[in-house]
Amino acid sequence: MYKKLFEKIIKKQENFSKEEIDLINSLIKKDVIFKQEKYYEINSKFRVGTLSFEKKYALLNDLANEHKSIKLEFEHLNGAYDGDFVIAKRVFNPRSRIKAKIVEVFNDKKKQLLVYVKDNIFYTVKENIELSFKLKEKFEDGDVLVVDSNSLELIKKVGNLTDPKIDEYISLYLYKELIRLEKEIDVDAKMDDKNPRVDLTHLNFCTIDPASAKDHDDAIYYDEKNEVLYVAIADVSYFVKENSPLDKLAFIKSSSIYLPSKVLPMLPRKLSEDMCSLRENEKRYAYVFELHLDIKNFGIKKSKLYEAIIESKRKFSYGRIDRVLENKYDTCTDLEKELFISIEELYKVTKAYRKNRLKKGYDFRTSELRLKLTNNSEIDSITQEHSTSSHQLVEECMLLANIEASKKVNTVGIFRVHDEPAFKAISKLVDEVNMLGVSVKLQSDVHDTITHIQEKARQTTLSKEIDELIIHSQTQAKYSSRNSGHFGLGFDSYSHFTSPIRRYSDLVLHRMLKSKQTPSNIDDICEHISIQERKIDQLVWDFEDRKYARWAQKNIGIELKAEVIDEQRGIAKVYHKIPGMKLLLENYKAQTLYSKLKVIIKSADVVTKQIVASIKY
Repeated sequence: MYKKLFEKIIKKQENFSKEEIDLINSLIKKDVIFKQEKYYEINSKFRVGTLSFEKKYALLNDLANEHKSIKLEFEHLNGAYDGDFVIAKRVFNPRSRIKAKIVEVFNDKKKQLLVYVKDNIFYTVKENIELSFKLKEKFEDGDVLVVDSNSLELIKKVGNLTDPKIDEYISLYLYKELIRLEKEIDVDAKMDDKNPRVDLTHLNFCTIDPASAKDHDDAIYYDEKNEVLYVAIADVSYFVKENSPLDKLAFIKSSSIYLPSKVLPMLPRKLSEDMCSLRENEKRYAYVFELHLDIKNFGIKKSKLYEAIIESKRKFSYGRIDRVLENKYDTCTDLEKELFISIEELYKVTKAYRKNRLKKGYDFRTSELRLKLTNNSEIDSITQEHSTSSHQLVEECMLLANIEASKKVNTVGIFRVHDEPAFKAISKLVDEVNMLGVSVKLQSDVHDTITHIQEKARQTTLSKEIDELIIHSQTQAKYSSRNSGHFGLGFDSYSHFTSPIRRYSDLVLHRMLKSKQTPSNIDDICEHISIQERKIDQLVWDFEDRKYARWAQKNIGIELKAEVIDEQRGIAKVYHKIPGMKLLLENYKAQTLYSKLKVIIKSADVVTKQIVASIKY
């Protein structure tokens, strides 16, 4: 009611209900609203809008001007919480910097808060704000609760911070993904397509994935004689019908969440790990690209896209294929040997395509950290995964399919776009690299500048670190209904086609390619899945950082090696024993970026995830 009332006032409407008039009159008495001729207006001293919490402050998103927001200190919230609709009074200080404090909080509906107990006081888990209210029940230190912020009633006791298994619930709650914990929708999936499908079960398809993978989106087969690459993708759109309850839930989730040692799938496991997964020696429906390669020109002569049925002959891990590409077949059957020979030939082709692609795109020597957890949900080990030959082989095959898919949609479709970084960002990058002692200059364009920096970096010991700086200078890739190209990959047109089990974007693209129609709400779809993608990344980082904090709590006083990654805030990242753990340096003395340090852990907080360390001089 309250938000609608103010929207009507902002739009200078005249029709108000008796209830609305009563509220307006009460606000007139408080000088929040005044009448100007026949319209009501909001006093310029006040702002109305919805509150959103950041890490160390709150933002009032102004209802009258959606492009403006006012920063508020937590102590000026007057009991308001994240998501509340509020009135704030602007306060001018002597230096003319506008500040504000909340003077009215409207609560239209039940609102929940995730809190924890410390010294008999409640604090919010998200912002670590002390709360003034008390509950009737008694709780122990570390208890985590969901409470109604209006009635102050206990809704749920989640557990205690001493239990590492509580971390998953906390991350899902904070990022509004508790839907992942709900019971999966029952699925009665059958391969009963009445329409004819192309039978490709005689072809030697195989899957190449991490050893632990259960959801196999893609399988490949290479006909080296005719130079034809087949990329078979799970035909998820056959089982997940548009606007069905299953589809609506998949849209809300938008993608699978990959936590350490666990997957929270976008689709029910009956589909993601069974009927849609291209499992070994089982017939499966697939949407197949038949790519006739132009090897001399590193292109594609022609492509066909059709619904098919395939049977993956083998499930290979990346490690196994890496050994094959090193001419180590291990013990293998005749069929496997035949597959390996074909894969070796395909690797020669994809290696050449990759070399040509990188003349326009970029090769970043990045590695990914994989946390493995114990049964008690604590860090067991951390491995560093690098992009190996087998990863690159699969990547090039998927890129070719994704590019072809993007060419087959209408002008308005669903594209993966990545804009060129702004000149300001590239200028800053050049300055940062020069400050590291690597002499670089701006070149004629962004691409030449980045490749120039990479070439110079390769002559130093900072190649990996400079690649990270280049990545940080980039804009964020997103989904769009309009094609603007993909700067990072160097493609004029690009879409996501190859992972419909775990990404909603790919599922939408499959439907569009089959129906030749674009959903009327395609812009809303692109915006939602782009937001979800960023949110899920943050959720995973939140979960992993809490695991690091738990490890640090048990290892106070231990000495570690770290490097400075944020010279302004004094933050370092550990690179041995427990790689990836971020530390706040308490005795930081403005060391330069990427300085190597020996540090000692002083304290760690599981709620804030802050780990404090001291530099050992």
